[in-house]
Amino acid sequence: MDIEKLQRRQSLKVIASEAIMVLTVIITVIILGFVVSGYWLNSNFEVERQGMLQIYSTPTGASVEIDGETSWLQRTNTSKVLASGEHTVTLTKDGYDSWSKTINISEGLLYRIHYPRLFLKERSTEKVLNTTGSSIATMSADHELLILINNTTSWSLVNLNSNDIVEKKIDIAKFFQSASVTEDAENGTFEGEILNIDWDRDGAHALFKVKYRDNIEWVLLDVKNIERSVNLSKEFGWNFDDIKILDNSSNNLLAIQNGKLCKIDVSSRSISAILVENVTDFDYYNNEIVFSAQTPTEGNILKELTGDPGSYFIGYFKLGDERITGLTFVNSPAKVAISRFYDDKLITILDGNAVNVYKEDGFENILTSEITFIPEKLKVGTNGEFIIMYQGTNIATLDMEASAVREWSVENANFGWLDNYMIYATNDDNSLVAYDYDGLNRRVLAPNVSSRFPAGITNNKWLYYFADGNLVREWLIPR
Repeated sequence: MDIEKLQRRQSLKVIASEAIMVLTVIITVIILGFVVSGYWLNSNFEVERQGMLQIYSTPTGASVEIDGETSWLQRTNTSKVLASGEHTVTLTKDGYDSWSKTINISEGLLYRIHYPRLFLKERSTEKVLNTTGSSIATMSADHELLILINNTTSWSLVNLNSNDIVEKKIDIAKFFQSASVTEDAENGTFEGEILNIDWDRDGAHALFKVKYRDNIEWVLLDVKNIERSVNLSKEFGWNFDDIKILDNSSNNLLAIQNGKLCKIDVSSRSISAILVENVTDFDYYNNEIVFSAQTPTEGNILKELTGDPGSYFIGYFKLGDERITGLTFVNSPAKVAISRFYDDKLITILDGNAVNVYKEDGFENILTSEITFIPEKLKVGTNGEFIIMYQGTNIATLDMEASAVREWSVENANFGWLDNYMIYATNDDNSLVAYDYDGLNRRVLAPNVSSRFPAGITNNKWLYYFADGNLVREWLIPR
């Protein structure tokens, strides 16, 4: 036997084997690179670039039908590679209603749908509290607390995230100037007209804007420790035009008085120097402020922009940093919003009926659209995924995931948020109607509800609404 020849053969085998392994790794890496970039083989074995759909639902485990086709492998809380273009996604689950939406998948990009809610067709219903003495109610942003308001100074706080619903009386007499107390009355009287109520994110504070005679008063109600409540108008002696809660603790607020934007520190009962003047609207994200203002009539504080005094502009600054960056001029006192979507901070400007979205970094315009009405308010949705603009019953939804604006309408202007992604309203026959944030998947949930009171979903377990002088609870999960 030729040992040397055998060794050469063995060496060639080793070299060939290693070469094949290296080549396999290279090919695998290349294939994975193409897959990550969205390239895939279609049913005709042709290479095409695709995108990915990531879909969740409440409850989980719903069947997913895409373009009329389904399989036992397709359930929610999963991801699926799809060809770029338009697709119709439908979710179904035994015992529940269905949900459907047409989406547009982009090449190499992820499209997330994680808000669909399916409602039980047969829900257990119970009256949990008699509310005949209440004239109005307000529900916290997380839908776990409810304040029942009447024309006395004894209001009720209700914990909705509990199997047992119990009223806790709160005395608001000394916090509202629009409240009066007489010696021979069991409770005082509340004479104010409530114009607006905003809650902080953790449901610990409610900010009331109240009209009393010819005056406006602002009261920060601490619902978990009522004695720490503050009448901001009385404390600081200012006739505030607008106030917004800046942090979860509600210790820091932003306020406008005669166009002057200031910061309020509730814990120290102090108010800052003027941050910006001539402000018509503002919004915040963490410590960053975007605002709409009128250019000063004398001089120009903006080095980045040059424009006629008296015109309107959009500006930006960070709390603790007095330097103002002028971003752009606008035609009117614009509405503004600042938010985060994925890794981008976005600034949305509503100038009349023109909508523009910019990346904060470099102020790059990424979306321009026009709507058919002029909204009076903007609301940034959960995680910055959408922005709602509305006027009366007209609504426009700026959907960041779809990079599009959709207009729609509700039957009643007294609408609100059922959860973080669904809007409720009442139709002409007083039925409770639910919509996705973009107006799709309209569903009638309950008959004969009160349009003056709120509705909401708590802890994904209960649907609350008011009917016939009662707080009503429906179970959203099988009992």
